[in-house]
Amino acid sequence: MTIRPPDGVAATLCRMDAHTLEKLEFERIRQLVAEQAQCALGRELASRIAPSRSAGQVAQWLDQAKQFEAFVARHGMPPFGGITDLRAVVKRAVPPAKLEPEEFAKLSDTLRGAANVRRYFEPLDAGAALVRKLADRIGDFTAIIERIDAVIDARGRVRDDASARLARIRRDIDDVRLATRNVFDRLLRQPGVLRWLQYPNATFHADRMVLPLRAEQRGRIPGIVHRSSDSGQTLFVEPAEAVELNNRLMNLLQDESDEINRILWELTHLVHLNQAELLRTMETLAVVDLLAAKQRFAARWGMAYAALNQSGRLKLIQARNPILLAMSGAQDAEGSGAATGPASTRSVVPIDVRLGDDFDILMITGPNTGGKTAALKTVGLISLMHQSGLPIPALTGSEMPVFEGIWIDVGDEQSLQQSLSTFSAHLARILDIIRRARKGTLVLLDELGAGTDPDEGAAIGRAIIDHLLHGGCLAMITTHLGALKAVGYDHPRVDNASVQFDIESLRPTYELRIGEPGHSSAITIATKLGMPRKLADAARKHLAGRHRALQRAIVGTLQSRRDAERARRDADAARSEAARAALTAVDIAKKLAEQKSRYAAWVERVMRLQPGDAVFVRRFDKPGRVVRIKLDRQQAVVAMDSMEAEVPLAELTFGE
Repeated sequence: MTIRPPDGVAATLCRMDAHTLEKLEFERIRQLVAEQAQCALGRELASRIAPSRSAGQVAQWLDQAKQFEAFVARHGMPPFGGITDLRAVVKRAVPPAKLEPEEFAKLSDTLRGAANVRRYFEPLDAGAALVRKLADRIGDFTAIIERIDAVIDARGRVRDDASARLARIRRDIDDVRLATRNVFDRLLRQPGVLRWLQYPNATFHADRMVLPLRAEQRGRIPGIVHRSSDSGQTLFVEPAEAVELNNRLMNLLQDESDEINRILWELTHLVHLNQAELLRTMETLAVVDLLAAKQRFAARWGMAYAALNQSGRLKLIQARNPILLAMSGAQDAEGSGAATGPASTRSVVPIDVRLGDDFDILMITGPNTGGKTAALKTVGLISLMHQSGLPIPALTGSEMPVFEGIWIDVGDEQSLQQSLSTFSAHLARILDIIRRARKGTLVLLDELGAGTDPDEGAAIGRAIIDHLLHGGCLAMITTHLGALKAVGYDHPRVDNASVQFDIESLRPTYELRIGEPGHSSAITIATKLGMPRKLADAARKHLAGRHRALQRAIVGTLQSRRDAERARRDADAARSEAARAALTAVDIAKKLAEQKSRYAAWVERVMRLQPGDAVFVRRFDKPGRVVRIKLDRQQAVVAMDSMEAEVPLAELTFGE
């Protein structure tokens, strides 16, 4: 996967490689966000979303997104009708090149759409400084729109009245064509002429009117033979009495082409003079569309923005894997025949994860059924999303740091166990990661120690864990080696976690429990699959002999850890509820005050409304002029383009 981040982000790009992006499926997140964009500008920018390692950059993205979110809650989504990605067209506007009429028509529509977005942001207040700064980058191109519309019609053709000379030329063209048509009509009415023709009407050759004469009738009509048909049976003859008129028409058509080119060059020069501001406006529209896409993305999947933790701590509350959410939502939509509205999240099991507070490394153990890897990928992908300024699928109260680098090693466990060469590649990948691991990085290792002798694998795993602890990074490591579970009890900065497993269904529940080491449950699973009881009992005896000491340590601490974790969750829930309640009360009071102020201003403006005033009609997404006011019915008659409509006053936004 290639990384082509937005302008200004490349220098602070989070350190990672293609393997990390591929295994965490970050490209799918880009696609999901791009699907929510309203125009090609936003979709293209969404395809280049990339995580930053700059806490300042991430904080700015998050603040901007939250300010935009608050504005949308009061004013709805921005209008994007008519906007097209014309950056390539604008860049071509360099003399002596000229743009085509159809391109000018699209540019006019796009600039009119930009004006609507600019107008949409007019109510921004001082509390949304980052969005205000963004909105101020959308230029006012009223003069360009008026100039284009005066020259190019809605179908992308140069208007007859684009210039006085063009109007005169086109009148002359019409006159000459009429005179030519009269000549041909007179010829066709002459006795015997129709019998000489292949079909009874005139046609054209290179804009010259000709007659389709049968080859055997050659010479019957005096004039110029311009060509014959492929079969040779038809001659296309320009009658002698029409030659002068056709010559006159050719000269006029050339004059028309020259005048059109002059007009288009003039318009192209106007675009060239404003090229920088036009490109800046389109880049800004892309950012606005991306912000709106993030908002829809969050609403679609029930996401929220995480708080930025400057101390390097990670805390995820009820986090869900966004890829699984998308898959679940797609299945729901397929089953119901609808794809709108919030997607169901019930089928994706949430997990609570923390790192960097009372421990730096989390060892996840349990059966080899995919639940451990899913937890690993969930944290990794959410980290990439957070550092890209995206909302995450976790509850409010979640906190995320900004990692300098994110590294993951995930492989196919079966191939690791069966192939020495694959194990070598796996170990080489891990060694490359630990060379990069340092304070401020996140390391995600799947099935550490697998693929070789269990004792040697555990020894290698322990050495790698010690190295990561010494480097000061945060890490999540999965393993099914029982010997590595003891690390969580030997070192104060390491803790165990387990992914729960349903013995009856032989499937993981995906519930992650921190403080509890997991069990591979291989003997129990084998029994469920039909292993004889005698063999299972013998296996348990062998297991007890090897792991009795470890089990004593686990049993001695497990209950106290469960009690502590329960108390931690209760405290987090109480704090989150209190924070939400306080925030809700403040928001309600603030919104009521804002609504009261806006309503008073609107009423005052309505009372001053006069015929001829400029307004914007939200229902039609168009500007217009007031024709009549009907205060008794709370309505106004508004002229828009070539039509008039009676609309409620409440649907009007007032211009200057």
